[in-house]
Amino acid sequence: MLCEKCNQKQATLHLTEIKNGIKKERHLCESCAKEEKSMKVDFSIPFSVQDIFSSIMDVDIDNVFSVKEEQICPNCNSTYNRFKNVGRFGCHKCYDTFKDQLLPLVKRIQGSTQHMGKVPKKAAGSLRMQKEIGVLKDRLNEAIASEDFENAAKIRDDIKRLEKDLDSNM
Repeated sequence: MLCEKCNQKQATLHLTEIKNGIKKERHLCESCAKEEKSMKVDFSIPFSVQDIFSSIMDVDIDNVFSVKEEQICPNCNSTYNRFKNVGRFGCHKCYDTFKDQLLPLVKRIQGSTQHMGKVPKKAAGSLRMQKEIGVLKDRLNEAIASEDFENAAKIRDDIKRLEKDLDSNM
């Protein structure tokens, strides 16, 4: 999209202003946005994306005061510090080697260590059943712990039925 003011450069700043219920959008390039008197936009960024990523990885709350010997990948001799500086692993074995350090990082960034995204339509049915079986097993353990054996028997039967359905779909 071209800048609305100069119609020459790509618009890099997209503003949406809503006043009295009226929506007004403006699309400007960086130089035209700097010229606007009504805008007070600072385009200088005092840090890099690499710095942000690196700072996220540096925080290890559990081990702030402990000193550990640095792990080295047995396949490529790469270190976790190299990963923090470069932002890439040396090989596929690094994921297993640095798993203990990666899981907290992934959890901080993504909110979970399990994938919760979309599922292909063909696999949706069996994955849904597997997830439901997992939930039922948790409920079964809770029922057994609270000595609600009648409910536990019903949940057990539901699990067996779902497992049978799952096996027949595969």
